[in-house]
Amino acid sequence: MKIIVAGDYYPRARVARLFDQGDYAAVLGYIKPIVSKADYAIANFECAVCKGGEQPLEKFGPNIKCGVSGVEALKWAGFHCVTLANNHFLDYGKRGVENALEACQKHALDTVGGGKDLQAASSVLYKTVGSKTLAVINCCEHEFSIATEHTAGSNPLNPIAQYYDIIEARGKADYVLVIVHGGHELWQLPSPRMKQTYQFFIDAGADAVVNHHQHCFSGYEYYKGKPIVYGLGNFCFDRQHFYEGLWEYGYMAEIDTATNALTLFPYEQCKGQPTVRLMDDRQEFDEQIGKLNAIIADNGRLKEAANSYYSQQKRRFAMPLQPYSNNFLRKLFMKGILPSLVSKKRELFLADRIMMESHRDIFVHTLTHHDE
Repeated sequence: MKIIVAGDYYPRARVARLFDQGDYAAVLGYIKPIVSKADYAIANFECAVCKGGEQPLEKFGPNIKCGVSGVEALKWAGFHCVTLANNHFLDYGKRGVENALEACQKHALDTVGGGKDLQAASSVLYKTVGSKTLAVINCCEHEFSIATEHTAGSNPLNPIAQYYDIIEARGKADYVLVIVHGGHELWQLPSPRMKQTYQFFIDAGADAVVNHHQHCFSGYEYYKGKPIVYGLGNFCFDRQHFYEGLWEYGYMAEIDTATNALTLFPYEQCKGQPTVRLMDDRQEFDEQIGKLNAIIADNGRLKEAANSYYSQQKRRFAMPLQPYSNNFLRKLFMKGILPSLVSKKRELFLADRIMMESHRDIFVHTLTHHDE
């Protein structure tokens, strides 16, 4: 069985206009032959579906949506399934979730990782493909989209819960695929935590792990003979002139379950024209993947790269702690012209609240439960 997994899909701007006109071929026609050859093809559906009147979720960050044509386009291209565990599935509340599930069911697209409540969102997808049974487990890092026992949304990353899901799936399926949505946006490497977690999923019994979310592609490794893909990049996410050179490239990963062989199909997406087009010359891509893989394989180099990246992001993450109240002052702080006004004592207080798991539980509850 050959499985294809594609990354972040959000039909917006020029792509949305073409889809609303029914012109799916203009955008996805170049990759349809590859997708259609797969025994099972999966894409990350990273938005809500809206028909009119849905209210945006109150959250930090953008609320994104598409029409039913966004679902129809994936079916036209040959996809069989969409993953729904991501940070935008709940962007338009319960109705946006229900619309997406209804549209997928209508167009015979399997879903995994999202649902009307946590029980539905965390359900393992079992699919008979030919003579084999495939199990798909889908989860995402915690943002505002997470389902609860009583509310709709996405399945949260919880290595303990995923461990038991993998154990269950190992007893029911011939092949267990874990798909995770997470990582540092626009950084082309996994964090050491991600590497450790995904290797743990293999240790628990998964046959492959695939990741997306970063809006740029990363490398991969074989751990104990099984593939871990650390970032597919955008699949179809039209945003012109935004982080050119990272945003506009990605790849689909094909896994041959008989051998665990991994094949990459790199492409340009919405670069110049609103289309997903396979690379004519992939030499530069292969060289870059090789460099990323070399860092991923070396824990010391990966930790060093992560620490360097975190240092670069220090002021951006410290900004919300500062009392600067307008954009001009914030920009001066970001450039290092204005100093931090947060005392060392307060930094240590915040570190204690965030580092210690028990304190963090209370801290997160305090920040997210305003009406209690």
